[in-house]
Amino acid sequence: MDERTDPAMARGYSAPPAHREVVERPTVRTRRRVLPYLLVLALIAGVILWAHPWAGGPRKGPPSAPPQPVSVATATTGDMPVILNALGTVTPFNTVTVMTQINGQLMSVGFKEGQIVQKGQFLAQIDPRPFEVALQQAEGQLAHDTGLLDQARSDLARFERLKAQNSIAEQQVSDQEFLVQQLLGTVKTDQAAIASAKLNLTYCHITAPITGRVGLLQVDPGNYVQTSNTTGIVVITELDPISVIFTLPQNDIEAVTEATQADQALPVTLYDSTNTQKLATGTLYAMDNQINVTTGTVQLRASFANPKYALFPNAFVNVDLLVKTLKNAVLVPDAAIQRGAPGTFVYIVQSDGTVSVQKVTLGPSNANETAITAGLAAGAKVVTDGADRLHPGAKVTIVPPATAAAASTTAAAPAAKAAGAPAASGTPAPPSSAPASNAPPSAAHRPRSGQGHGRLHSQGASGGKSGATAPANQPQP
Repeated sequence: MDERTDPAMARGYSAPPAHREVVERPTVRTRRRVLPYLLVLALIAGVILWAHPWAGGPRKGPPSAPPQPVSVATATTGDMPVILNALGTVTPFNTVTVMTQINGQLMSVGFKEGQIVQKGQFLAQIDPRPFEVALQQAEGQLAHDTGLLDQARSDLARFERLKAQNSIAEQQVSDQEFLVQQLLGTVKTDQAAIASAKLNLTYCHITAPITGRVGLLQVDPGNYVQTSNTTGIVVITELDPISVIFTLPQNDIEAVTEATQADQALPVTLYDSTNTQKLATGTLYAMDNQINVTTGTVQLRASFANPKYALFPNAFVNVDLLVKTLKNAVLVPDAAIQRGAPGTFVYIVQSDGTVSVQKVTLGPSNANETAITAGLAAGAKVVTDGADRLHPGAKVTIVPPATAAAASTTAAAPAAKAAGAPAASGTPAPPSSAPASNAPPSAAHRPRSGQGHGRLHSQGASGGKSGATAPANQPQP
């Protein structure tokens, strides 16, 4: 066999074609191409995890918050009046419906509607002629019966002389005595009829029973008035002095009773229905003797001088009843009172420039200050403005009250910018197409709690003014 013969051909296999090439497997080439990309992705992921705060890598923390600008006030001592508030109605002491006491025609009236009349002043005239005739009849009857009485007395005297001479029976004398007594009674009846006729004539001339203002005329002259008429001729209302009836809860009765038993004239001040304008000042007049079981309140009446008729009957007024005055009470501005999770509290500025939370018990308050019955001593510095972003231990800087609010808004600007909100400036933020967020408003735009309003009023030891809003960062109890 030829040495140049291919062993494969010697075994009977055909020779491979001259252009055949050896091809590599596809999977090996794909792995070689993907491997560099996987290495790059793994490197990027490692850098991210290494720099993330979870991995404890190096990171730059947010800058520490600057001290919060606040305004402060010092708790002082002073007198605080304890005043009970109520809603009252102006009620006259006397209201008279002028009615006729006889039947007859109304001839004339002697007043103008709405004018002030004095006691005894002429008001109306009823036709007196029927009663004048009745008076004449009664006087004639009296004259007739008086003559009969005189005649009977004359006969009785003659019978008594005859009896002394035994010229007449004793029974005849006795009968004559009884006749004289009968006629004497008849004469007295006639005298009463005359007095009744004169009284009717007096009723025909109607005068004012009290001093006050007359209302609108209920019956025009010319009409026939009767005693059964319930509306009367006119209504007179006494205006000076005048009273106000108001109600207090039964829990306030003890304080009022203690003050009245001490022979104190409790002052009462009236304000209009808007509770802004002072109307009058008077004293407590009387208290009812029982509690209304339906409402749990008791009625009281206060008396007021009303020379200018400023208090109008049936008008609604606000009543302030001063029952006592707290001496040397701890007083703080109303703006310092905060309400939140701990209850009622104040922020106290410490000597190191931080604030702490102090729970307090509230007493009565006025338009500017509130009495603290427990939890605070005089001389403490309490935050009155800028408490919206405070929390226990927060650093503060004291600024004048006029600049505290502006400084608080400026301090909140970096935080708002970091959160993606537009900074508070004069340039409006561009409109956004994103949907509105349901998050609550920021603390800078919430109303501050504890701000005083209105006039003097009392409140419970642990209660507060209604409508107050809790601060943004409420300290936990």
